[in-house]
Amino acid sequence: MQFLNQRHSRRPIAEMNVVPFIDVMLVLLVIFMITTPLLTQGVKIHLPETTAKSLPPQQKEPLIVTVDAAGSFYLSTSDKPHQPITARVLSHLVTMQLEADATSEQQRPVLVRGDKDTNYGKVIEAMAILQTAGAKSVGLITQPPASPPSEG
Repeated sequence: MQFLNQRHSRRPIAEMNVVPFIDVMLVLLVIFMITTPLLTQGVKIHLPETTAKSLPPQQKEPLIVTVDAAGSFYLSTSDKPHQPITARVLSHLVTMQLEADATSEQQRPVLVRGDKDTNYGKVIEAMAILQTAGAKSVGLITQPPASPPSEG
């Protein structure tokens, strides 16, 4: 009788408990949802509105120089992209980064984001600094208009 009783004893269940994994995934999802909007460029500017066509997607991350309303320069790929830099530092950083990419066939795109309220001379100064630093072409970033233009 004792032999029969041992046969029907409980066996260990070999299932994986996925509830902790679901909890971790939900926490990670919330963290990414909160931090993603913070990863955009931190310099607050108002771009001019135009109806220009957008550029095709690039393989390389572009060098973006931002000129705020006060005329300060910011570089997207610098160590502190939210801190203004001088024209000399901007020229040095861009020259170093473009020379590092000189071995590749295609040069990194170089773009200027200028606030619509900034002095036009500051945007031109940024473009001149970029061309002196070795940029073959410099593009301007604009924002599409809020409403489509009326044809008439």
